[in-house]
Amino acid sequence: MEKDMKKFALFIGCNIPVRVQQYELSARAVLNRLGIDTVDIDDFNCCGYPLKNINREGWLISAARNIALAEKEECNILILCKCCFGSLKKADALLREDGTARERINGILSKEGLNYTGDCTINHLLSVLHNDVTIKVLDEKIAEHYKDLRIATHYGCHALRPSDIMEFDDPAAPSLFDDLVNVTGASSIEWASKLECCGAPALGINDSLSRSLTENKLKSAEKAGAHFLCVSCPFCQMQFDKVQELLKQDGSKEYNIPSILYTQLLGLRLGLTKEALGLEIDGKNKVSNAALEKLLETREKKVKKKKKKKKAAGKPAGKKVKA
Repeated sequence: MEKDMKKFALFIGCNIPVRVQQYELSARAVLNRLGIDTVDIDDFNCCGYPLKNINREGWLISAARNIALAEKEECNILILCKCCFGSLKKADALLREDGTARERINGILSKEGLNYTGDCTINHLLSVLHNDVTIKVLDEKIAEHYKDLRIATHYGCHALRPSDIMEFDDPAAPSLFDDLVNVTGASSIEWASKLECCGAPALGINDSLSRSLTENKLKSAEKAGAHFLCVSCPFCQMQFDKVQELLKQDGSKEYNIPSILYTQLLGLRLGLTKEALGLEIDGKNKVSNAALEKLLETREKKVKKKKKKKKAAGKPAGKKVKA
């Protein structure tokens, strides 16, 4: 089987099933609607990201084990979380280049009958939609467009750098996510803090810094006139929602710029219901409810290009002669 013809092993990670269930729900619904085959591997473990700067060997074993499990099933990997994506891509790059590390890690994996070979690709959901499904096919499957909907795309940190390892997009001027938003009929706007960190990595370590980073992004999105922040990572989704709620509670500022998962934004235009996309999970307060109404109301039929009818050669048009 050719590599690009393999099924995708869907890597959910640790946080999504517990804290952002709507991401898994909407991702599965969208992938199913697009006819993308996915495989669930029950033995998948943590991507290793939390260990990376504490126990490098533990991180590498954890990440390599996941890759080896996918290889055993002859699958490529499709990841929803940007942190998990970064963790597995970096571990994969290290193991490909460092034969000594690869031999050492495989010695540990062999106890479970596993072996890392590097014979699978590691992909983020957005890359699969943009490069494998393609914008052209997405456009063909979308029946209605959003109308007058302004979206601030948040790329996140882990997918873009280091670019030679991640191979996601141009780290200085990415466009992949913007293309995916624009195909829905929404407008991916330019905003000053587009490529800056959301602040989630600093949460719990330096809460003041974390909050400041998030608020800077919110100010920038508000100034640019965004109706929504669009994300494709559970940590970013939680960060934008949590900090906006904290700012509202302490009376600092009420931004009212909801964060929406790209799978939800796209799913509505693919004809999926808000229940199938987990949007009812988000609608627990007035801001979320108002945002959901905005999504459901801002739509219009796609303008179909009319094909010119070609006249049959050698048969000039004329009046029909009655027999």
